[in-house]
Amino acid sequence: MKRLATTQRIIFALLGMSISILLWLSNHWDSAVIALPPPEDIPEEILRTEIIIDARSPIDGQPVTAAEYIELQAQLQKAPPPELNTKLRQTIFLLRIRKALQKLFPFLGF
Repeated sequence: MKRLATTQRIIFALLGMSISILLWLSNHWDSAVIALPPPEDIPEEILRTEIIIDARSPIDGQPVTAAEYIELQAQLQKAPPPELNTKLRQTIFLLRIRKALQKLFPFLGF
């Protein structure tokens, strides 16, 4: 009888500690989730007002002014770059397939 009472006290104490720990953890889980900036904080994208006036040529990467860049874009839209030879395009296609296969099967040694 005394042994049963002692076992019940131990079980009751473990149950009480378990519930206390679970309640403590559940209270702290909510505070860990709050990771957003405060609503009055203005995002950097809005604060950044610098107007970019420098550009690079899409052809050779040389620096150009904004007006030259717009002119170059208009020229590229009117006359797209010439197409490659079909044999050369086929070779490039096969090289890309070979590169993909080398990533999948590096032990084959293509």
